[in-house]
Amino acid sequence: MAQVTLNVEGMSCNHCVKAVEGALEKVGASGKVNLEAKQVAVEYDESKLNVEALKTAIEDQGYDVV
Repeated sequence: MAQVTLNVEGMSCNHCVKAVEGALEKVGASGKVNLEAKQVAVEYDESKLNVEALKTAIEDQGYDVV
């Protein structure tokens, strides 16, 4: 399993946490949001996903990966 930490703008509440973590789960990754740091620690299978797919899943929820 690969790990990456993404900086995400626009998250401010528990709804945001659930939206981002849920979107990552749907594509087959596991994410843990840190609201204060505006970051998401993601664990994923690099044979099935890449960082661009993770970014797209988050951005499709209306957040900006920077």
